[in-house]
Amino acid sequence: MSKFRIGYVGFVPHPNFLETAAKDPALEIVHIPLEASTGEAVQALSSCHGYYVMAARDELPVPLHVHAELLGKLPNLLMAASYGAGYDPCNPEDCTAAGVLLVNQAGGNAEGVAEHAVGMMLACLKRMPEAQASMIAGTARNRATLLGRELRGRVVGLVGCGNVGARVTEIVKAAFGCRVIVCDPFLDAATIAARGAEKVDFATLLAEADVVSLHCPLTPATRGMINAEAFAAMKKGVVFVTTARGSIHDEDALLAALNSGHVASAGLDVWEVEPPPTDHPLLHHRAVIASQHTAGVTQESRANITKIAALAFSELAAGRMPPRIVNPEVKARFVERYTAAFGRPPLEA
Repeated sequence: MSKFRIGYVGFVPHPNFLETAAKDPALEIVHIPLEASTGEAVQALSSCHGYYVMAARDELPVPLHVHAELLGKLPNLLMAASYGAGYDPCNPEDCTAAGVLLVNQAGGNAEGVAEHAVGMMLACLKRMPEAQASMIAGTARNRATLLGRELRGRVVGLVGCGNVGARVTEIVKAAFGCRVIVCDPFLDAATIAARGAEKVDFATLLAEADVVSLHCPLTPATRGMINAEAFAAMKKGVVFVTTARGSIHDEDALLAALNSGHVASAGLDVWEVEPPPTDHPLLHHRAVIASQHTAGVTQESRANITKIAALAFSELAAGRMPPRIVNPEVKARFVERYTAAFGRPPLEA
């Protein structure tokens, strides 16, 4: 069997990807400089069986996003693997149409993201962003004007209860005795209960949660779901946190809800454009704590997600189906293409 060629553009999130891949003699890594022209990058990728794809859509040039146009130029591509749990630059339907597996690294950075979300909850409830803004402005006087709240015993509402949501549930229940309610159309009540939370519908979550935290992917169904109507349906004084993806919440609607005082504070790790422009009003709002999509950017999380990505490519190179397939409906078409390329079908894990 010939070597399984994997292309990546610019950089890998952690050296662990290259170190893990180097241990497998079946893999060949092709580095494509970020400054390469689109033509040069496509030419290099056209000989690859695997494409290791940046997960943040604004980091990767649009012509190298995994959509139908690019896939049509990559006749040998069998698998695209996202750098992380998200896969914004990849279109699952287009991958399926092309017979290409789309794989993510779900769960690999769950601890980093969950800790970040809980940290933002605490910072917002204790009004840390407002306190810092007051001290910087030289208006800090009466500490009572920054009267905060404690997380203990509050109702935390999670939109999504996958790997990250389950870990957030564990933290806030064990450490703070919170009641956790979850809206997740893909999980039944028994599964959510086994993760320590209660399944509710979207309207109930918005009405009852003291803290609303997003842990769902960006899909056509979730794009813009946290809009002006959703913010208005939340409790007055709610804390809003998102470590999921930009575009799930409407930034203008959030700004209006913060300015009205209906939303007390917000923790934002993800943005419509990343990084957001320096004059973005949410960046300068007294009640916002902001970060640059860094919830999962920890040494431990990045070492983990890159290792499991390399191992997924190794599985396929060895003739076995990899884990964490986003588009399982592609399998029949994919098996045909893999068999044509390597003379034997891959085995199910």
